[in-house]
Amino acid sequence: VGQPKAGETVVVSAAAGATGSIVAQIAKHVIGCRVVGIAGGAPKCRWLSEELGLDATIDYKQKGLSLRKQLKAACPKGIDVFFDNVGGEQLDAALACLAPRGARIVICGAISRYNESGVLPSGPTHYMNLLVNRAKMEGFVVFDYAKEYPAAIQDIAAWMGEGKVKMKEDIVHGGLEAAPAALLRLFSGANTGKLVVELVPGAHDGSHAALRSKL
Repeated sequence: VGQPKAGETVVVSAAAGATGSIVAQIAKHVIGCRVVGIAGGAPKCRWLSEELGLDATIDYKQKGLSLRKQLKAACPKGIDVFFDNVGGEQLDAALACLAPRGARIVICGAISRYNESGVLPSGPTHYMNLLVNRAKMEGFVVFDYAKEYPAAIQDIAAWMGEGKVKMKEDIVHGGLEAAPAALLRLFSGANTGKLVVELVPGAHDGSHAALRSKL
């Protein structure tokens, strides 16, 4: 959907999450883009830069700094592709920093809005930049690409074997009883990587190696 090209600037929101971290690594290490990750908290930003090798990170929780100004500083030529998992303020800030022509915005999620109740907040204030910058915004639903799952599994397994993509799992122990509390961690941004509830003790040991060997 985003059609990133080598050398372009790609920004990923929720970049330390399960989806965002994979998107960021593919854009950086497979396609050859310049990648900026947005995440909440210094530890996540360090993980993105030091472990995953992203070019720049933005901590949206850092007080006293405008997200829009941070994006402009990190993307001096503008954003070519914005892969959004968050919506809200982060989407609006990205819309204000688009490249002059032909930017693509991929809407994969909007976790900042999932639990909204009562009067919903107003929409993005910078949506006119889609017109001015001849940009496109399109929804991405993974189920639309079910026929491509086998090829995607093969590709990701190969990239993991080559060290281009790293998988991180945030495992919560305690079985199904721990699942409700674990789910809430998604909405608070407490997890890093794929959030997993372990049902059987030790069941996840060596799971990545097992996946690669089967493929």
